[in-house]
Amino acid sequence: MRRRGLTLISKVHFVTFTAMIDVILKKGKEKAVLHCHPWVFSGAIEHVKGKPANGDIVKLVDAKGAFMAYGFYNDQSRVALRLLEWDEAAEVNEAWFREKVAVAVASRNSILVDGVTNTCRLIFSESDYLPGLIVDKYAGHLAVQVLTSGIEKMMPVIIDELQRLLNPESIFDKSDASSRGHEGLETINTALTLNHPPERVEVMENGIVYNINIAEGQKSGFYCDQRDNRKLVASHAKDKKVLDCFSYTGGFTLNCLKNGASSVTAVDSSQLAIDTLKENISLNNFDVASTTAIVSDVNKQLRTFKDVGETFDIVVLDPPKYAPSRSALDKAARAYKDLNRVGMLLLNPGGLLATFSCSGAMNMETFKQVLAWAALDAGKQVQFIHQFCQPEDHPVRSSFPEGEYLKGLLCRVF
Repeated sequence: MRRRGLTLISKVHFVTFTAMIDVILKKGKEKAVLHCHPWVFSGAIEHVKGKPANGDIVKLVDAKGAFMAYGFYNDQSRVALRLLEWDEAAEVNEAWFREKVAVAVASRNSILVDGVTNTCRLIFSESDYLPGLIVDKYAGHLAVQVLTSGIEKMMPVIIDELQRLLNPESIFDKSDASSRGHEGLETINTALTLNHPPERVEVMENGIVYNINIAEGQKSGFYCDQRDNRKLVASHAKDKKVLDCFSYTGGFTLNCLKNGASSVTAVDSSQLAIDTLKENISLNNFDVASTTAIVSDVNKQLRTFKDVGETFDIVVLDPPKYAPSRSALDKAARAYKDLNRVGMLLLNPGGLLATFSCSGAMNMETFKQVLAWAALDAGKQVQFIHQFCQPEDHPVRSSFPEGEYLKGLLCRVF
């Protein structure tokens, strides 16, 4: 793992680009760029005038040489250009990046102002006009993920601006995604400030307290994208028997307990996640006796419940990404169908299935069709009574629909 040498940045200087290299787009490939889509694939590029380094900012021009946009260049990636700015008069310099960071951070103030939530996503990559940058706030700590070579080069400026705006207790780099390899980047898992985040960071979401592990937890430590959906599912949980599958550290479990569920059974394959879930139950003074936490493969455990005749009033299915790309969609659809089929079989008549997909390649219409197939195989009738989506700190940019990855359905099953 490689360090960037960003520890305790004091003053950073960033040079304005004065001699950008031109990248020429193939004729007929202009439409997406004109619509401000931020990706240009390598196959759409006709020619590069010069030899930009990966992560450099270049100027994209059409086949006639007319300006189209500025963007990050990377010849190792299938997405060869990550576009940043469509105004030729704009200067993509230190001030430009600082402004984008500041605007993104300020736009999350409404989430944090009520005092019942102190964790959220501050910067969401392309949707916040900073392609490849994820920043999550966990109380006084920040976790960052860098997925593109261009943002990697700009990190000294970005980290300096985050320190200036927020004065965090620590900043931890969780850039350990395998996708960094497509950009020619090594993985990173290290503190960027002298202060390392503690092993347990206490955060609050919807008035519920969680201990999270930033350094060793999944993704950046916590899944704040389900904040609104946890609260909505829990609104149905009073006096209900709940099954929370792929529970991780207990987001749905804790919200349901808070809202008076008679019992919650949580299932996850990670011992660390289940141990943390148990800690979180005690941390909130919830009734431990009302909760059963099981370390198991979810698909196997669901079949075990079915074999012994166990049933529930609410089943939550929040699996990991089954379809990382469109090429994996057919296989993923079969996996989603089988998972939901068994989930439906465990519900009491009129029970609720809260089911999710975080696969960007799976759109809502396809997901509904998958659930229709699952209902047919299970011999059940299903009503779709609510559509789940990602919260406001995970915005979907109108010119970048790929940013909409989380979807779900609340189903009444008969």
